[in-house]
This record gives sequence, structure tokens and C-alpha cells, in this order.
Amino acid sequence: MYIAQELRKNNIAEYLLYMWQVEDMIRAYGCSLSRIRREYVDQFDYDDEQKEELVDWYGNLVTMMNGEGRREGGHLQINQIVLQSMAELHEQLLASSRFPFYSAEYYRVLPFIVELRNKGGKDYGEIETCMNALYGTMLLRLQKKTISPETDHAIKEMTTFIGMLSDYYKKDKEGLKFEEE
Repeated sequence: MYIAQELRKNNIAEYLLYMWQVEDMIRAYGCSLSRIRREYVDQFDYDDEQKEELVDWYGNLVTMMNGEGRREGGHLQINQIVLQSMAELHEQLLASSRFPFYSAEYYRVLPFIVELRNKGGKDYGEIETCMNALYGTMLLRLQKKTISPETDHAIKEMTTFIGMLSDYYKKDKEGLKFEEE
């Protein structure tokens, strides 16, 4: 919860990746709040009030996952809305002639997106394809699995692209006029 709050303010892509990881963690505990409390939350060096806030937050997420039928997979509606907002901003940036560096980065990443979409068999949007690639690579790294040099290159390009989008997202949410730099 505390990490999510900070990430949401500063980097929407990292926030979304974190929330996807939280969804998977909740599933790993069988969507059981008592297990999450006992086996996860209690390990943190928080005071009782902070632990209760954290348990409430996880409890709300468990309730949403159960209510939305996300116990086995998929993403919560709140996370899908964030992804949709990112995709909408992406479209706005591409449609404007004021962001040539963003457009250039997009076209640098587009071949990787097309390749992933062709391999994946599902028709995800471009931003969701990038986020899925970043999340999948993060999971591979956590498992200490080898990542090919080609994949590593593609992920670095996607990271730069999604980082640019996250920066524009933050400026947009703060109500700042943003200019291409």
C-alpha cells in the first residue's frame, strides 16, 4: 500500500507493474486475507496501526478480486482503468505533432511490439503489450532465468518508451502543460 501510493504519484508504469505483482502475490496466498496477514504483513517492521491499514488494503483487493472473478488470473478493473488511461494518453501524444521524440521512440519500439503480438496470439493494445513484456521479463529476472540479448535489447527499448509515457502521464495528472524536450 505504501509503495503503491508512492509509485502512483511518481511513475504510473512502475505502479501498474507493482499492482500486477500484488495481484499475483494475493493469488499465491490463495486470496486468503488471514494468510496474507500471518505470512506476509506480519513480517514487516510496521506498528500495529500501519499493519492494520495494510491488512485493510489487501482485504479490499481480495474482495475486488473475488467480486471480479480474478482469483485465477487477469487484472482488476482498477488496474485496467490505469492501463486504459495510459493507452489514451499514448494515442493523444502520437496524434500531436508536438511530440516528435515520443513518436520516434514509439516507432523504434513498434517492431518489437508487432513481434510480440504475433507470438502471443492475443490482440493486446500496444501499451498493454509493452507492459506485459516488462512484467514477464521482471518475473524471469526474479526467477533468475536467462534472458537472451535480443530480448534484453527489446526490453530496454520498451522501458525507455514506457518511461517517456509515464513522465507525460505524471505531468498530465499534475495539470502541467508538457512540451517535448
